[in-house]
Amino acid sequence: MEVITKRAEKTIYRDGDNAVKVFSEKYPKSDILNEALNQSRVEETGLPIPALKSVSVVDGEWAITMEYVEGKTLAELMKENPDKLDEYLDQFVDLQVEVQSKKCPLLNKLKDKMNRKISSLGSQIDATTRYELHTRLEGMPKHNKVCHGDFNPSNIIIDNEGKAHIIDWSHVTQGNAAADAARTYLLFALKDKVLADKYLDLFCKKTDTAKQYVQQWLPIVAASQLVKRIPGEEDFLKSWVDVVDYQ
Repeated sequence: MEVITKRAEKTIYRDGDNAVKVFSEKYPKSDILNEALNQSRVEETGLPIPALKSVSVVDGEWAITMEYVEGKTLAELMKENPDKLDEYLDQFVDLQVEVQSKKCPLLNKLKDKMNRKISSLGSQIDATTRYELHTRLEGMPKHNKVCHGDFNPSNIIIDNEGKAHIIDWSHVTQGNAAADAARTYLLFALKDKVLADKYLDLFCKKTDTAKQYVQQWLPIVAASQLVKRIPGEEDFLKSWVDVVDYQ
């Protein structure tokens, strides 16, 4: 099998017409089964995602097998064709709006997941800040739209016929679309603040959403991402956790 992507706890291989995501022995079995279940639920909404084929054990390690999509990621296309950036960004936001137009009642709730993550940050954020974040989160409107959780150009594959396929549904929940937009904004801002602002302007225009409303989510979303302790991201995310910034 050909290696497509290798990360700390998972490796994705190509095996003919299949993409096989193999997890390390340390990866919780419950998380793997939950990811497969969530992907199958999202697939049933009719969104353009690779079809789930099986969950199995490969050489003693759990694996999820899905349809392999031949093509390039939107991130690669943006880098290769900077003159088409606006066109690609427009397509990107349209796809995100399509995702958020769906409902999937059996998915985990975004607010519950964020509350758990904020509560676990005792070693990174003081109790007063955690309290303020919980309070703000509880005050945000409760919605039940499909939220990808990691919606960025590297998770969109454009096939050889120009059709888009959305991948990596391991973080999907149901909740408030503005929270998902805030997560995407932070992912862009990690690398390019100008592009992040351009994205947010376009998202708010297409969805008729006040920019301030998305900004209200930024400290909450930033805090919930701190649990990953990704090198190079921690200081950046902490800079967004100040809950007074957008009051």
